[in-house]
Amino acid sequence: MTRIDDQTRLELEAAAFRRLQKHLMEDRPDVQNIDMMNLAGFCRNCLSRWYQEAANARGIEMTKDEGREAFYGMPYADWKAQSQTEASPAQQAAFDKAFRDNVGE
Repeated sequence: MTRIDDQTRLELEAAAFRRLQKHLMEDRPDVQNIDMMNLAGFCRNCLSRWYQEAANARGIEMTKDEGREAFYGMPYADWKAQSQTEASPAQQAAFDKAFRDNVGE
């Protein structure tokens, strides 16, 4: 493998994140957050929270809602209204477990 300097690695990681965000927001908005959490242990909300936490760790004040808007490209309530469906009882039960196992809050 080619040796990559730290700045290039950072740029590649940022590009991969942006592509993941585009994939989730534009290419596959039909994939429900609850299904992502149940299968992968994270969802769009996790990604927006990690974004917020990274900002906060660098001294940038960012609320949960601001982090979500930065990731979703719109207020979360707007995205939820246009893209989210109601969770089934089975999805919700699986989510409760996945949330405990992966987020722990």
